[in-house]
Amino acid sequence: MSLYPEKGPVYSTSSGHISTTREELQRQIQTFWQFVGSNMRDPKWEWTAMKIDVLAPNAAVMTAAYRIPHLNPHGMPHVIGGAWTAAFVRRDGRWVIVQEHLSDTPTQ
Repeated sequence: MSLYPEKGPVYSTSSGHISTTREELQRQIQTFWQFVGSNMRDPKWEWTAMKIDVLAPNAAVMTAAYRIPHLNPHGMPHVIGGAWTAAFVRRDGRWVIVQEHLSDTPTQ
């Protein structure tokens, strides 16, 4: 949650859901952790592509692709991943995400 501003709106879309507040986003992250993240064994975060565009001295946007290979609770290899676009602004001397969109890689 340290990537997001302490106050003001935070727009986040993932899995067909839109959240507009820090509290909603935190609930989404906690739900992901409860049902997905906590079941990963030996996860390794891999960035497979990243593009950053500086829009102004206090604004930038990042679009990146990632994958997280891990073992499921039964010890079988599994990978989740997707693409993430995030708009960053500098507020109070630090860079924070004010808007983001995550899309999952389709399952094969």
